Amino acid sequence: MRKFLSFLVIILASSMFLAACSSSNESNGEASNGDQVVIDFFHRWPNEPRKSFYDEKIAEFEKLHPNVKINVDSVLNDSYKEKIRVLVSNDDLPDVFTSWSDTFAANLVSSERIMELNDIMAEDTEWSGNIIESQYAGFTFDDVTYGIPFTVDGKAFFYNKQIFEEHHIAVPESYEELINALDQLKKAGYETPVVEGLTNGWAISHYMGTIFDRVIENDVLLKDYNIETGEYTDPGYIRGLEIFKELTSYMGEVSTAIDHEAARNMFAAGEVPVLYMQFAEVGYVEEAGDVEFGFFNFPAVEDGEGRPKSLTGAPEGWMLSKNAPPEAVEFLKFLTSEETAKAFTKADGQLNAIKGGVTEETSNPTSLEAYQIILDASDSTPWFDNAVDITIADIFMRGGQELATGQTTPEEIMKKVQEASAKLRNQ
Repeated sequence: MRKFLSFLVIILASSMFLAACSSSNESNGEASNGDQVVIDFFHRWPNEPRKSFYDEKIAEFEKLHPNVKINVDSVLNDSYKEKIRVLVSNDDLPDVFTSWSDTFAANLVSSERIMELNDIMAEDTEWSGNIIESQYAGFTFDDVTYGIPFTVDGKAFFYNKQIFEEHHIAVPESYEELINALDQLKKAGYETPVVEGLTNGWAISHYMGTIFDRVIENDVLLKDYNIETGEYTDPGYIRGLEIFKELTSYMGEVSTAIDHEAARNMFAAGEVPVLYMQFAEVGYVEEAGDVEFGFFNFPAVEDGEGRPKSLTGAPEGWMLSKNAPPEAVEFLKFLTSEETAKAFTKADGQLNAIKGGVTEETSNPTSLEAYQIILDASDSTPWFDNAVDITIADIFMRGGQELATGQTTPEEIMKKVQEASAKLRNQ
């Protein structure tokens, strides 16, 4: 009897152990319940139209691969940044997830928990070769590619063509001409000729990153954006913050109380003539209003020592965790296929990095104009809040909000930045 009970205990313990392993495997994207594979998928678009787009693509992939179950999670921009950093630090990354390029991607790669993609790309050149080659750079470090670019974007001033034509205002080609245009718009009765949602720190950072790229030598920026060498002592930073301060003086008190979406709606309604926006927002503007608009890049600064014709913007793409199953690789290829790219741009309006994904069939003339600006840019400037360490970015973003309300000065902001960069260098 004792032998029988001992045998029964062993059988029960073994069953519990196997059940626990099965549960663990399922949560990590490994085979479970026979042949089923679970893939954890994380993106940053819980709102429409992208939420439905990716839900439909998940269903389509699962139908093509009956043994695959995809668990999806999504949160908005700022929350996404925080959550993905926590997940990578806890070695709990999802199998497939979205990532910004450049420094943001580099920080994830430094965890050594991201899958290297060189071999996968080499084995399937029909797929990898159909992606615009220049867009890989932001995901490639020491000749190893860790991310597949999907969306491409740029940042430019959107302007109301009717208002500019009605008041005979020329499209600015220099910063001085931009200020003159804003002055003309004020004289024409627009108390807020340019608007921004200054409650969003990232919107402030996009202004600052572009301005710094206009007034500071690129070699200096590259040195400062590296936490091991950054000092932020170039006088161009003061000049850049002064330019930002000057621009906020045209934004009115409303800008310090609203977010970027509210500012975009004001532009779409024809209430404000100028707004600095991403090309990814073209569809939102067209849906929210009925204004005819064009674009102009942030113009050159006369005394600037930076790059006068670069375009702020960078690709966003997909990464895989180091331990993702082979089915996750297939899902990645599915997400970045020409078929998906065409459907994506047609449904969402955002431009993509897949050859053949942006055409007259999938985009309207306005989006094609924006796409050409991206392709024609002399250089690409990454989003500032992704280009620098988050500690530095936070100081500039909070400082920009206080600068707009007269609570601080460029010199005080730079003092804090220099102190923070010194701490980072000495870590």
